[in-house]
Amino acid sequence: MNCDKKRGMDYSQMQNPKTTRQLVHDFFTAYENNFNDALTGEPDIEKTVMNFADCFVAANPLGVMCGKNDDSFRGGIFQGFQFYRSIGTKYVKIVSISVTTLDEVHAMAKVRWQTLCIKPDGGRESIDFEVIYLLQVLAGKPKIFAYITGDERKVLRERGLIPG
Repeated sequence: MNCDKKRGMDYSQMQNPKTTRQLVHDFFTAYENNFNDALTGEPDIEKTVMNFADCFVAANPLGVMCGKNDDSFRGGIFQGFQFYRSIGTKYVKIVSISVTTLDEVHAMAKVRWQTLCIKPDGGRESIDFEVIYLLQVLAGKPKIFAYITGDERKVLRERGLIPG
């Protein structure tokens, strides 16, 4: 699949900056709810998949990955939810969202998240982290096309949630 297949897209349904900000806030509220539903029940992989563009970039201190929204990605989402359950993640919640409208169809969102994990010994670990997302909003639907995170594995090791 060609990652720039949408070049000929009709931009007639672009949002104004205020609407874009609200759409992005609503998007992440739904994202949070879907993630928490996946921690307590059967993950809705398709809901997660629909949050991402056909192609996307993920970056962290360990490097940059180019991804495709395909069957391999679906499998990775399922494994990701299984991983978070395995380390005792009980919920994720949005602490704050800062949205910057970049142009008529693009926005950047800095989302501060908090997770609560319960260790096997019953200890509780609350972890705050920030993710920067780049989104494209077409026809009222935001999609993540890039995100930047910190070194999650390092933090999980430091907190005793995964082996060092």
